[in-house]
Amino acid sequence: MPLPFKEHPLRQQAISELHARTYEPLQAPERISHITSVCGERGTGRNLRYMFKLLEHYGLPLPESVDQHYIAELGDIRMLWERHTEFVTYTFIKHGSFTHPFTAPVILELPQHWLANLPGEVVSAISLALEPKDGPERSTEALSQLFDGNVVIGSEVVGGAARAWSDIRIHSDGFSRILLRDQGLSRNQAGRLAKRILEISSYQAMALLGLPPAREANRLLSKADGRLVGVATQMSGDQRTETAAQKALLAALTALAVDIETIAAKTSYRFEASKAYYGVVTQRLEQLRQRRIEGLQTFTEFLDARLAPAIATCDSTFQRQHNLAERAARLTSLLRARVEVELQRQNRSLLESMDKRAKIQLRLQETVEGLSVIAIGYYGVGLVGYLWKGLEGHGFPIDANYLTGLSAPVVVLLAWLGLRRMKARLLKSE
Repeated sequence: MPLPFKEHPLRQQAISELHARTYEPLQAPERISHITSVCGERGTGRNLRYMFKLLEHYGLPLPESVDQHYIAELGDIRMLWERHTEFVTYTFIKHGSFTHPFTAPVILELPQHWLANLPGEVVSAISLALEPKDGPERSTEALSQLFDGNVVIGSEVVGGAARAWSDIRIHSDGFSRILLRDQGLSRNQAGRLAKRILEISSYQAMALLGLPPAREANRLLSKADGRLVGVATQMSGDQRTETAAQKALLAALTALAVDIETIAAKTSYRFEASKAYYGVVTQRLEQLRQRRIEGLQTFTEFLDARLAPAIATCDSTFQRQHNLAERAARLTSLLRARVEVELQRQNRSLLESMDKRAKIQLRLQETVEGLSVIAIGYYGVGLVGYLWKGLEGHGFPIDANYLTGLSAPVVVLLAWLGLRRMKARLLKSE
């Protein structure tokens, strides 16, 4: 039946997003293998196609389309595949009793050649076991042996309906270990609890990816800070620095600004992503509703003591490179202003020199014009004298010399007027 109203084109997508992070109901005893593979923002399609190869291996039909997650039954193993922004997660669940929760990870039952060629790079690999409440209680020593003698952290979770332990270390088999004990969980509660704890592992691993770049960036920023201080010292040392030296400082400052921006371009996304992942970790920790087990550090206490400083380092590095870029920009603007002022002063001096030269040229031109009038008048008078002499030679009753003398002022005046008129026309045409 068609809707009686116009639907927003993103309505279905918005509702689907609310169900994008599903969970599998669990019933103890369960064993889970969970891996997080970094593939980048454009690499999830490759992981999806590789997941299809696993389905083909088990003779399962391939789905026409996959959104954010996909669930499949691989024999007695349930698989949950999830797509995230820059990583994908594979969760393999197997129901059934076990003697030791971590000796045989479920994922090792998959085809080894498929595991060996898994796309991306694994940043988190977890072996999780959910044991039933009717099993024997484990002593502190027994728990320590499960985690190879490492210091164990743990707490009651879901308001006391379960207990969780881990050492948050990578063991010799390449997996970190988490043990859950059911103390009254429903199937849905157990599924949500396992998913939240696995997400904490995935997101804390992704959040910590920003720490090594932060340390390297801090080392580079310290060098850049020293270079910036050196440039500032040279700028303040002599306000009358030559323009060539100022241009050299400007070139050095520009190169420094480029280096700072390059560092920021390489790390800003990683730092912002780490901050976002850390926010998810703290949210999931709150959702665990932990209660203290006497003598053990809770998950929140452990991660606050270690993860929070790492994220603070990323935040401070992000702010440091931002502040350093602003300082470099301010110094660049100041130095550019000084160079421009100096260039304007030089241009003013050059214009004044050109103005003086133009005045001199004008005076020389006027002098040349006066000489030109005299020269033209001289030749003009000579031509007029030839005229009078010719007429006198033909018998006209005139005195050629006398008339030539009278003609001289007239010829010079005409020459002067002619040059002046020509000059006026030229100026008018310009």
